[in-house]
Amino acid sequence: MNTQAIASPDARADTAPLPASKPDHPLRETLKIFLKNKSAAGGLILLTIILLGTTIGPALYGVDAYEMVWMPLSPPGDGTPLGTDYIGRDILAGILIGGRVTLIVGAASAVMTIVIGILVGAFSGFFGGRVDAALMKFTEFFQVLPSLLLAMVLVTIFSPSIGTIIFAIGIVGWAQVARLTRAEFLRIGNLEYVKAARAAGARDGYLMFRVILPGSLPPIIVSSALVTGASILFEAGLGYLGLGDPNTLSWGMIIGQNQNYLLDAWWTVTCPGIAIFLTVLAISLIGDGINDALNPRARKRA
Repeated sequence: MNTQAIASPDARADTAPLPASKPDHPLRETLKIFLKNKSAAGGLILLTIILLGTTIGPALYGVDAYEMVWMPLSPPGDGTPLGTDYIGRDILAGILIGGRVTLIVGAASAVMTIVIGILVGAFSGFFGGRVDAALMKFTEFFQVLPSLLLAMVLVTIFSPSIGTIIFAIGIVGWAQVARLTRAEFLRIGNLEYVKAARAAGARDGYLMFRVILPGSLPPIIVSSALVTGASILFEAGLGYLGLGDPNTLSWGMIIGQNQNYLLDAWWTVTCPGIAIFLTVLAISLIGDGINDALNPRARKRA
């Protein structure tokens, strides 16, 4: 007689392995890691406040940023929350309306910079050879030129306007993105799945923008945050030098127009300067958070 105990159904049920939990969607996992980063979440909140302030703030505040509303160089609290500038315009109203121009120029020029950089880097890294050599020489030419000086020349030649400033900033800042994209295309182009797609007869355009580019996007997305912050600083610099659109206010233009009164009326320069600092800081924190969220090591820790 067999004396081996026969396990009961309940015992077998207790020892049965539990079903594996369904893994999160990659985008949801990335967002979860991003939001766990307190600095990145703080930067996102700060940037949201700035965007809301520049979009709906002027309508809520209800003060015309281009009209004299109080005595010139009045300090904060003396009839206006942040004081007035050298001709009596409300500083807070100027910051709210000027932020629109600064952010639009910064974002649009950053998009132009990234598109040019991706195209140049993609063609260079994909085709290699003479195409790579020619495009890298072209890229090096823009890298050795003083970016701000070149932007000033372009704005001066084509007359200051929002479109001209976007073009000038976008045309001088793409070299770094191009080099990063080229490096990613060279790395991913040698992977097995790309070779398999090429052997299957995929066309060059499909390989570049449907196979290789998606894998190259994580570092490019991180670099986009840095490019956007740099574009905002470029716009502020051009506005400070008097090369902004004369028909609109921007943060850099407010600083430039009031720079001679810094010692007597510090608020005219400090307040828009703080706005620029906080905006670039928020974008930088978001960029760091995206970098951590797209980092495979951070995913393992999460």
